[in-house]
Amino acid sequence: MRWWKAVGLAGAAGVVATGVVVVRAERRRRAYTPDQVREQLHVRFAQATSAQADAETVAPQPKTGWRGRLFRR
Repeated sequence: MRWWKAVGLAGAAGVVATGVVVVRAERRRRAYTPDQVREQLHVRFAQATSAQADAETVAPQPKTGWRGRLFRR
């Protein structure tokens, strides 16, 4: 077998494997009811807003003086 045939077969196997992963993920996604999806979105939103609030309170203060201006990006 020539090397380019082996590379072609390996590529085809990769495409098939990717398709299998996509189909499995789609099946899992469709298994949720609309209420479950809505609940998960509310949970993720609450986590994101609390993480954003935490990041705003812990934000570092900008440097002042000539060193701060010199090294500021």
